[in-house]
Amino acid sequence: MAKTASATETADTDMGCVGADLKAEIARWLSHLRSERRLSPKTLEAYERDLRQCLVFLGGHWGGAVSLQKFAAIETTDVRAFMAARRADDIGGRSLMRSLAGLRSFGKFLEREGKGKVGALAAIRAPKIGKSLPKPIQMAAAKQMADADIRAGEDRESWILARDAAVMALLYGSGLRISEALQLDRRDIPAPGAGDVVTVLGKGNKTRMVPVLHTVLALIHDYIDMCPHKLAPDGPVFVGARGGPLSPRIIQLTMERLRGALGLPDSATPHALRHSFATHLLSRGGDLRAIQELLGHASLSTTQIYTGVDAERLMDVYKTTHPRA
Repeated sequence: MAKTASATETADTDMGCVGADLKAEIARWLSHLRSERRLSPKTLEAYERDLRQCLVFLGGHWGGAVSLQKFAAIETTDVRAFMAARRADDIGGRSLMRSLAGLRSFGKFLEREGKGKVGALAAIRAPKIGKSLPKPIQMAAAKQMADADIRAGEDRESWILARDAAVMALLYGSGLRISEALQLDRRDIPAPGAGDVVTVLGKGNKTRMVPVLHTVLALIHDYIDMCPHKLAPDGPVFVGARGGPLSPRIIQLTMERLRGALGLPDSATPHALRHSFATHLLSRGGDLRAIQELLGHASLSTTQIYTGVDAERLMDVYKTTHPRA
């Protein structure tokens, strides 16, 4: 059972080593995740890719085709060999943990369907991941990002500058993910004075109600009034230069320009505005469970990372202001 060099590198294109019976079960598993578990398309794509990489590796590792029966009999040494190969390809701990999660999901699916028990996958300990704290943007800089005048010198139409300012204000003012903001339809935005809440579609197709500041709604309506394209009620409220759905990449490029204008580090990304929303709420006395609901976190432990950020900020204040520090 000799392991072939860099066997995981061809996983995206070579599935000839996988038996038809196993391919059929993979298709059923993905359909189950899509229709019953309602996983996001990106998660499905990652799980499928991780499983393909494992199967291609096993084909070289075992020196033959990988059938359903052989996969069901996989041993812990085989799984460890695959994980070691992925590490050799400079794959980080988070990606390895996701790979193992996807493989375990497939193994549990096979067990439920009576197609064998893949006990080796459950026996493998997940790789340790070093905790990294989110890097929020300073409050003053986060507020400036919603000011279209910051980019007044750019050769861009005023409605586009207003659009970008409105998106930035929404990300920071309501703590939305960039995908959640760009999925909002025109009808989702309350008319002036008619409401201050929007319903967003988050991870796992879960919806939640999120409050929106009146100043943010005013910026969105300023952009809507300036937009030269007709915004259908059931169409996206934020559109690109040609009127189609706005790409997240455009907002990422906008953030790059803002970083230059405001002298911010590379860690200042659109998602950092979401971190800033949570961190600044917490620093002002916000309740952790309320912040969890606003962010749409399934687990409070996910939200608790912001307590570490706040504690770090307090220590910085202590060290720079206390006379004996």
